[in-house]
Amino acid sequence: MSFTSRCSRVGRSLLGAVNTSTFGILRASHDAVAGSNFSNVLFQQQRTFIQMRTNLKVADNSGAKKVMCIQVLKGRKKGAVLGDMIVASVKEAFPRGKVKKGEVVYGIVVRAAMKHGRCDGSEIMFDENAVVLVNKQGEPIGTRISGPVPYELRRKHVKILSLADSIV
Repeated sequence: MSFTSRCSRVGRSLLGAVNTSTFGILRASHDAVAGSNFSNVLFQQQRTFIQMRTNLKVADNSGAKKVMCIQVLKGRKKGAVLGDMIVASVKEAFPRGKVKKGEVVYGIVVRAAMKHGRCDGSEIMFDENAVVLVNKQGEPIGTRISGPVPYELRRKHVKILSLADSIV
């Protein structure tokens, strides 16, 4: 009897004592490790729209670090996507910034963790949700924008694209 068949028989006998729900988890983790796709199978997170109470990183030098979405403008029912304007509350801020903690500000979504389809058939998705703070007229409050910005903003937010480090 070969070594692999003995190991598989021992593994089956050990798994026979485990209930079926645990066996399903073990089998899924075994398949994931065997297929070297471990992070995609077990820890896959559902990416959704930016909606009320979503925390976002601030991608400019306006003085805010993190904001929380209060409302999505433009009447979208599900939530905001790339290029949409939101109303947000500043949750963390630098001490001597232009905006302070607790202020209500407007922002343009420049990075979204949800997949966004492009005209050429490709899809773009970022690791985080990020926003650029703007005034009521849509002009950026900060003078620099860090991180990549998608070129889908070229239709309405040209000023944001001109301040960005990189355009993807």
